[in-house]
Amino acid sequence: KELSPDVKTKSGIMLGLGEKEEEVISVMDDLRMARCDFLSIGQYLAPSKRHYPVKEYIDPERFDYYKKKGEGLGFSHIESAPYVRSSYMAAEYL
Repeated sequence: KELSPDVKTKSGIMLGLGEKEEEVISVMDDLRMARCDFLSIGQYLAPSKRHYPVKEYIDPERFDYYKKKGEGLGFSHIESAPYVRSSYMAAEYL
């Protein structure tokens, strides 16, 4: 952002690994402090039984809550729902 402040930046997080609400909000705060513009928030799904297991399936209402929190923090665009992935609806971000 220091070299090219007009370049849009994006990050994403996956929920359901045992994180606490305050940890999610803290990450969102950190991303905004780094001037991240776009954020995707989705549900972690283990690709196989050999991978780290899902600790919790997040309710859609909680994804809505995080979206509203992120909007309040100033993200330009947020996708937040169980099946959101990093490229989900990417064209909508612009």
